[in-house]
Amino acid sequence: MLKIKQAIIVEGKYDKIKLSSIVDAIIVQTDGYGIFKDKEKLDLIRFYANSTGIIILTDSDSAGFKIRNYLKGAIGDGNIINVYTPDVFGKEKRKLKKSAEGKLGIEGLDVDIILDAFKRANVESIVIDDYNNNKITHTDLYALGLSGNPNSKKLRLKLLRYLQLPERLTSNGLLEVLNTMYSLEQLENIVKSIKKEGG
Repeated sequence: MLKIKQAIIVEGKYDKIKLSSIVDAIIVQTDGYGIFKDKEKLDLIRFYANSTGIIILTDSDSAGFKIRNYLKGAIGDGNIINVYTPDVFGKEKRKLKKSAEGKLGIEGLDVDIILDAFKRANVESIVIDDYNNNKITHTDLYALGLSGNPNSKKLRLKLLRYLQLPERLTSNGLLEVLNTMYSLEQLENIVKSIKKEGG
């Protein structure tokens, strides 16, 4: 398994499941064309584009390119890496029939094809065994007062504003962001600073 620092943008939940078995990374699904109306998710993708950078990995059919082009236009100046997979014709096992264009989506591709696409796009990664897996946890959020007490919601909202993140971000989503951006020590310092300002 490989550790990739950028957030990876895919179309659906089965694409996300497939990638999760290959890479350790933040994976955000657009829910197909759902991204066109999901402002909160688009804000989150913009955040990643301007912090860790994003990798767009949509299907190789026309729908995939439409979503890819929409994201590129909507994100603007963020750090975007486009990873393209080749046209592979066939049918995903879970589906009754082929897609309209007869091409396999990300979920149906062999692992080697996906990894090769990352290599061709010069995506840097490290072997997960060499990665410092000392992540911020729900217990850390509790210890910092960000969950589990009456003032937690207010403090968490101030943190989200400080980090310029969507206010509706779930605690799991917040943990994902924090673990791509900060160490526990850095988070502790940020929370102390917010509390000093009246949090």
